[in-house]
Amino acid sequence: MHSTEQSPTLATPQARRRMARLLAVLAIVAGCIVVSGILARLHARAALRTETAQLALPDVAVAPVQPGAPTQDLVLPGTIQAYLDAPIYARTNGYVRAWYHDIGSHVRKGELLAVIETPELDQQVQQSRAALETARQNLKLAQITAQRYQGLVATDAVSKQSTDAASYSAGALQAAVASAQANLDQLLALQSFERVYAPFDGVVTARNTDVGQLVDAGSNGGTGSASALSGTPAMGGGASSTPRELFHVSSTRTVRIYVNVPEQDAPSARPGVHVGITLAEYPGRVFSGKIVRSAEAIDLSTRTLMAEVDIPNPKGELLPGAYAQVHLNLPLDHLSLIIPVSSLLFRAEGLRVATVDAQGHAHLIAPMLGRDWGTKVEVVSGLTAGEQVIDSPPDSITEGEPVRVVTVEHPAGSAKL
Repeated sequence: MHSTEQSPTLATPQARRRMARLLAVLAIVAGCIVVSGILARLHARAALRTETAQLALPDVAVAPVQPGAPTQDLVLPGTIQAYLDAPIYARTNGYVRAWYHDIGSHVRKGELLAVIETPELDQQVQQSRAALETARQNLKLAQITAQRYQGLVATDAVSKQSTDAASYSAGALQAAVASAQANLDQLLALQSFERVYAPFDGVVTARNTDVGQLVDAGSNGGTGSASALSGTPAMGGGASSTPRELFHVSSTRTVRIYVNVPEQDAPSARPGVHVGITLAEYPGRVFSGKIVRSAEAIDLSTRTLMAEVDIPNPKGELLPGAYAQVHLNLPLDHLSLIIPVSSLLFRAEGLRVATVDAQGHAHLIAPMLGRDWGTKVEVVSGLTAGEQVIDSPPDSITEGEPVRVVTVEHPAGSAKL
């Protein structure tokens, strides 16, 4: 006898439930796979859109707005001059008998430089002395006559008219004596100029005379055709009317330089401001001085302020006539900010500077500029320290435009702001 048996795996309820759970898990897994694939595609598309948007943003390099120094070094040209400088001319006519100091000689105030022979003047002095003595004798005679007439007029021995004439004649001769004395004093004063003295302590920088040379009184110190001994030859072969001094004396213990300060820096060029002087003949050295005074007025033709700079020169290293560069250390009365000149935008509406905010958006600012150093420029207003300006911004940049900030690697040895 045959019996039919069912499979316990499919027949039992437990088996059916296990099968259902397995199918559910498989469905869930398949659904997850499908969903993950869809999500991956969505994320890829979003990333692609983001990357495309990022790639569409302009790349910009930024530079910080840096604070400037509280002072500015203004460099101006100047010529060194002696603190005291005097040409020495003859004040009387004659011939040079002797001279005692040549170029480079250090002299003291009142030291004898030269002696001039004045034979004609000496004769005039003698004649004036004789004229004064004659006037004095005539005065004495007139006074005695007047006194005698005063005694005789009471006895009617002489007339009143004669007495008055004698008295007034004595008064006139008294004035003649005073005139003769003044004439003698004038000639003696001229005679004192036979000896030429140094007017102050200094150095003889030129000697334009020699023994036996004829000199004239006044500023026309030499009328001969001889060449100036200081090295400047006389023009032409005959007499020259060009004024030429006998000596030139300069005081160089302190030297001075006159500089023309631009109008915009004139308020800062005040007395007491420190000044440094550099010269080509002393490379690497700076001679210190200061502004001692200014004209306190702007020159209408140059729009500059004339300022005087004094520099101590105890060793005599600074020579009058030398060219120097004057470095004025002028204090600034406003906050100075520095940006690269390549960050400037020249638009139809005016000068602009592009900045970048924390969200990466560009903003156009209208700055007020100050000094220009070629690669850098000063901003007086419109920006604040710490802001980021776009270096070499594209001409098409607009207000609020998003940008991507990139870092620019500076090659070794290149200049940075």
